[in-house]
Amino acid sequence: MRIAFDAHGGDHAPDAVTEAVRLAASEWPDTTFILIGRDESLLPEGVPNLEFRRVSEQIEADDEPVKAVRRKKDSSIVVGCQMVKKREADAFISGGNTGALMAAGLFYTGRIKGVDRPALAPVFPTLSGKGMLVLDVGANPEARPEHLRQYACMGSIYVEKVLGYTKPRVGLLNIGTEVGKGTELAKEAFALLEKEKSIHFIGNIEARDVLSGPCDVLVCDGFSGNILLKNTEGVAKAIFDRLKQEFTRNLSAKLAAAILKPRLKRFKEEMDYTEHGGAPLLGLAGPVIKAHGSSDAKAFFNAARQARLFVERGVIAEIEHELTQQEELTSK
Repeated sequence: MRIAFDAHGGDHAPDAVTEAVRLAASEWPDTTFILIGRDESLLPEGVPNLEFRRVSEQIEADDEPVKAVRRKKDSSIVVGCQMVKKREADAFISGGNTGALMAAGLFYTGRIKGVDRPALAPVFPTLSGKGMLVLDVGANPEARPEHLRQYACMGSIYVEKVLGYTKPRVGLLNIGTEVGKGTELAKEAFALLEKEKSIHFIGNIEARDVLSGPCDVLVCDGFSGNILLKNTEGVAKAIFDRLKQEFTRNLSAKLAAAILKPRLKRFKEEMDYTEHGGAPLLGLAGPVIKAHGSSDAKAFFNAARQARLFVERGVIAEIEHELTQQEELTSK
């Protein structure tokens, strides 16, 4: 197996990426890791299953995605997606420009047959500690009901194969749990999901219940999903920042913090996105994973673990097979 990493993607690149690659290479000696970057000196020495792929360009976080992908064809993001297409790498991981990664994935890696639009699908931490796949969170701000049906099918296969969930429950993000709630998109998507026999659809899910883990796969359009993602991240940060302020306010607060520290640490770990690695771009014809922009070495390392499972368990082939079957049934 060969897994490629974008050396320049993310707030803590290249240091976090190179450290993650070194750790991953040591953990999985049967896998070759390829670091794609502009400076070969970034490659850790003395590790036999590491390779370097030199590029001359870099897509920045503030670059306009489509223009950058078309103009910077020798950038790490474009080259990584091309390597997956050409089978020079089995998977590609980047913490860089999300829009550029999506554009490069579409232009160079291509889509699975039967997928209209790929979806960005991170795992949300939940209070149960299990985690919930949410798609789409921003790849496609506008969607049609059929897209949401495809998201549900792809998400179900992914969590079953990669996360190990049995008969994953699928929910639809909406403003109420009652049947008939929401926009025309939500109503039509509900009707499609209710009829879909390949998934276990449990109905509408309200945003206030998301962190309780009411389902295993939560389906939504990219506009709503991105708002949900950023609001959840913002609320979590605000809570932890506020707790830190309160527990350092005076001596009695510091003593209370010392007593509660083990439990607070466990809670923080349960809500830590780095445990899940990154967000796959489900629907592309090869495994491409978007790591969080603020990923540290631990997050990138877990993205490598995620990529290995993605490849080993044949998620792409399973999705293609399922969608092909559905297309054949529809055409009869």
